[in-house]
Amino acid sequence: MNPNQLRAGLTQAEALARLQSDGPNQLPSHGGRGLMDIVKEVLREPMFQLLLAAGLIYLVLGDVGEALMLVCFVQISIWITVIQQRRAENALAALREMASPKALVIRDGQQQLIDSRALVRGDLLVLVEGDRIAADARLITAHNLSVDESLLTGESVAVSKHANGSEQEQHVASGTMVVTGHGLAQVVATGSATEMGKIGRSLVELQSEPTRLHAQTKRLVRIFGSIGVSLSLIAVLIIGWSQGEWLQGLLSGITLAMSVLPEEFAVVLTVFMAMGAWRISQHRVLTRRSATIETLGAATVLCTDKTGTLTENRMAVAALWTQDGYWEEHANDAAGSVKALIEVAALASKPEAVDPMERAILGLAREQFGVPEHRGAGWTFEHEYPLSSSLLAVSHVWRTASGDWQVATKGAPEAVLDLCHLDSVLTEEIRGAVNKLAGQGMRVLAVATARSVSKPTAIDQHGLNLEFLGLLALADPLRPEVPTAVAQCHQAGIRVVMITGDYPSTALAIARQAGITKAHQTTDVLLTGEELGALSDEQLQQRVATVKVYARIRPEQKLRIVQALKACGETVAMTGDGVNDAPALKAAHIGIAMGGRGTDVARESASLVLLQDDFASIVRAIAQGRRIYANLKKALVYIVAIHIPIAGLAVLPLAFGAPMLFFPAHIAFLELIIDPTSCFVFESEEADQDLMRQPPRPPDETLFSGVSLLSSLFAGVGLMLSLGVLYVVLHRLSVPPDALRATSFLALVIGGIVITLSSLAGASWSGLMQALSNKAFWFLSTITLVMLALVFAVDVIRELFQFAPISLQMLGWALACNLAATVFILLTKLFSRFYRF
Repeated sequence: MNPNQLRAGLTQAEALARLQSDGPNQLPSHGGRGLMDIVKEVLREPMFQLLLAAGLIYLVLGDVGEALMLVCFVQISIWITVIQQRRAENALAALREMASPKALVIRDGQQQLIDSRALVRGDLLVLVEGDRIAADARLITAHNLSVDESLLTGESVAVSKHANGSEQEQHVASGTMVVTGHGLAQVVATGSATEMGKIGRSLVELQSEPTRLHAQTKRLVRIFGSIGVSLSLIAVLIIGWSQGEWLQGLLSGITLAMSVLPEEFAVVLTVFMAMGAWRISQHRVLTRRSATIETLGAATVLCTDKTGTLTENRMAVAALWTQDGYWEEHANDAAGSVKALIEVAALASKPEAVDPMERAILGLAREQFGVPEHRGAGWTFEHEYPLSSSLLAVSHVWRTASGDWQVATKGAPEAVLDLCHLDSVLTEEIRGAVNKLAGQGMRVLAVATARSVSKPTAIDQHGLNLEFLGLLALADPLRPEVPTAVAQCHQAGIRVVMITGDYPSTALAIARQAGITKAHQTTDVLLTGEELGALSDEQLQQRVATVKVYARIRPEQKLRIVQALKACGETVAMTGDGVNDAPALKAAHIGIAMGGRGTDVARESASLVLLQDDFASIVRAIAQGRRIYANLKKALVYIVAIHIPIAGLAVLPLAFGAPMLFFPAHIAFLELIIDPTSCFVFESEEADQDLMRQPPRPPDETLFSGVSLLSSLFAGVGLMLSLGVLYVVLHRLSVPPDALRATSFLALVIGGIVITLSSLAGASWSGLMQALSNKAFWFLSTITLVMLALVFAVDVIRELFQFAPISLQMLGWALACNLAATVFILLTKLFSRFYRF
């Protein structure tokens, strides 16, 4: 590739041709589940295996009609489950598409941000500090470039890279991280051909640990399964020994097992997590780990940075201050010292600025003061003394058109003042100016310079012999929605804490505008990085209870703050965007990375990624997380409640020595109702009106806490008792078995609708009103009643179900039964509301 082609990169046509020949730049992966994978998974479920076993027994008994009906139910159940699972898979596929990493390349002479999967051999890859390298590449240019190769080598120390060094120094590998500096590299291998691709197959086999929700539901399924197996064996033995009908006893045992087994748990959990992540993504928040949805509702502290999250990240230079001059935004005239200040500040900014502050500085220098790009022709950038955690300042070394050398420095006022070695009087004067500007909510930088006839040879910035020029103040307005979002957090019992590298006065001013702290609060709510460094871990744990603003904080200090908050029992959400934020993001219960300005390493360490970097998105995600968890809890409570009367009616005839009331076909019909109800109806339920006015739930709260479990038990037991009374009365009246079965089944199906409404409503009148507005509830209820009507209206189906024709008397018995159950449920809800058992 000749120099002109090298600067221009590949053309789009060349890139497309290579993409077609080499394939996408991605590692081997399982990807999503296909249609047949879901069908096979469904067929492995115990419920479907029981149905198939029942169908085989009916064939052996010669009852072809019952067998065919069960096969039909199996197919319908499979497709309902497949549709639900495919809905979840489609949601996950959409999230994977949104989560696909990006790569900055040069094509057709222009910088373009592309999907990393579209990267091809020969592409010019722009390397920026904090980004993960998307393919194996060879360096063309490099400025102070070091790369973290620990993912491949296990070495935690970053490795220096040089464009003119050895082959190893020129090579950068896919999956490694740019720690410092920037550069340009040409892609030499993509996808499976990269060093990372060679170990990709082993990475594919790694399995993630089950979440806490999965563990809880798995334990519940085991408990119910054990009960179901025990009852089944008892039924088989009783009927087999007492009546000598072992096949009928086996059918009864299968019916009992089906009635007790809550196989919907696994489906509900899968659908809720996938759809929950998709719903959160609609608020421009990407969920990288489904376990985060469990934790969102428990967050007690939200630690947020300032720039770009609370503010608009739309920096503009608002003021320039020197000892003999002052300039404010939109002013026309400025002293010579002020122009010199902005000229040096522009030289201290990167030539291709990405940072909003540097872009604002360069824009002002060019447009307001007529300073040419980096002083025009003849000026060459030679060296950079980069920003570090120990010194918050950056210096650029330039060779001028006349052949001498100039150093341009900008950074935190205290850092630059330390580099300039000023006397105490002048230092105090400058600090007073800094406080005044910062107190107006502006971010303040100090600027300094040095000129020499020979190239500076200082090892670090302390040896540059700098001359202080002045202060540069930048304004970043607060996002208009932030105060409302902060107030919502406070209502929800979530303490908002700002952590920023800005000057204390600036941080306090923004915190007051956002409502994080009050105007009269100053000392107890503020802690600086210097003060934090002087505290022991125990002392810091005492301070975090009151501190709401952390200023002049270095990225590595965020980890100490998170650990201190966790030690105090808080559930911590933490935002971050830089490489050094990664440990804190990983340590927090909910790590939140900035998708717009954040680095790849921050995004990979986080559990949530903001696709739009603003604070209100976080609050909306927390609200969605609470809604998802609350609805999931309601759905699981409903599943337990509805299985109680089903199991009760399956067991009750055994106590009277009577034949089984229900058969596998009846349970299969009920499953056709329960499965979509537990997924669609409860998943689509709107959030309770006061959900964000409730305190965070305890992090160790189980899905079936005392109140919710008792609520489900009372609802299920209430219907079971009513159905039991109905069965006993009809049995004593010597009602024929087919009429008894039809009346009980009719009452059970209608009662299922009552339990659905009860589970949706909770224990409040407003909850009932909200449940009644659930469109999915009315849709599924209507479908249920239509299916029930068809069962009784179509003679063939009715005879297969062994039902007598419906009569007004039967309908009256069923409605009376449900009226009694409804009264019982209402009384228990009132009792639970007033006595809070």
